[in-house]
Amino acid sequence: MTPASTTAERATIRLAVFTFSAALALILTTCPAHAFKVKEPAEGSSLTAGQTVTAHVDLENDIGIIKVRYYWYREQDETLVQQDEIDSSISKSEAKISVDKFLQKDSVVGGAVVAVPVLVSTGDQDPAFGGALKVPSEAIGPMRLLAVAEISRGRLGTRTVFDEIIVTVDPGAALQNIDFETEKPLLLGREGQLATYGQVDVLGKIFELPVVGEFADGITRPLSTPASGTSYQSSNEKVIRVLQDGMLKIVGNGKTVLTVKNRGKEAALDVTVAVGDEPNEPPVAVAGANRTVRSGAKVELNGLSSRDPEGEALFYAWSQVRGAKVPLLDLNMPRASFVAPFVSEPKLFRFRLRVTDKKGADSLPAFVDVTVEP
Repeated sequence: MTPASTTAERATIRLAVFTFSAALALILTTCPAHAFKVKEPAEGSSLTAGQTVTAHVDLENDIGIIKVRYYWYREQDETLVQQDEIDSSISKSEAKISVDKFLQKDSVVGGAVVAVPVLVSTGDQDPAFGGALKVPSEAIGPMRLLAVAEISRGRLGTRTVFDEIIVTVDPGAALQNIDFETEKPLLLGREGQLATYGQVDVLGKIFELPVVGEFADGITRPLSTPASGTSYQSSNEKVIRVLQDGMLKIVGNGKTVLTVKNRGKEAALDVTVAVGDEPNEPPVAVAGANRTVRSGAKVELNGLSSRDPEGEALFYAWSQVRGAKVPLLDLNMPRASFVAPFVSEPKLFRFRLRVTDKKGADSLPAFVDVTVEP
């Protein structure tokens, strides 16, 4: 073999190796590893309230799964504390206490104290780790289905992986009546009051009014959010102004009529605002930029860019509204933090921030997405 031919052959081999490496890299980037996923119901499905569907998951590369727990949440509900299934050995009265605790509201965040899974499934069931799943009877609009899989690690205990999808739920029954679930007529504030932190009603306050609808199937459903088909109107926007997501803002003293509409039905609420006339604009919440992190990393949520037009000190409230529950530290500080959990493929965690000034005016919510990768 001549030196020239040897050099040529080596060049050919190097080219072949490079071509193979490039092809392998292309395959790995275009064919990501699959992991635990909810297959049924499918993402974006249109379901009916009270309907029973078949829940089915694809385990893919996640092995050692013991069981899967399924939870329903409304689209913007806070992610509740996850609770295991109710033990079949306990009495009916004890089981009722557990369910009642789920229905109980937390005095601080307004959400339920615990979440009871609507379905717990093992590999012995058909389909494995799935089964009959009932859509909540009171559901309407976007709903989140969270599936949490528990994986055995032998002597190391267990860990969890999850998947979450959003579906749209139709009530399946005609709306018969819609109404504000509040005092009528509604008085906000009182004459001659002074604006101090903790006061219920002040200029600049942003708030929500609960709205419910009575349907032909006998079920009363919450209809406060525009996602459920609800719209609002104020007859005097110099008193109360309608904002995004069905929120309302006190902008002056006087009287107005709030009208709510949904599915051809409407209701009116007479409102009188009599708050202190000290000018006040609501603060602005800034939850920071979306980011991507690795499992195990410490993640800091930074709300320090939030501001108040009058330069007043702010009070912070962080909460989680997407993804499996993570232990979120320093919920009422400018910076909250958590440790990114183990995931077998990129997963979305969404957090909400609202800030309040010392006079009691709240901001609109701000959101930040954290994508956790393996």
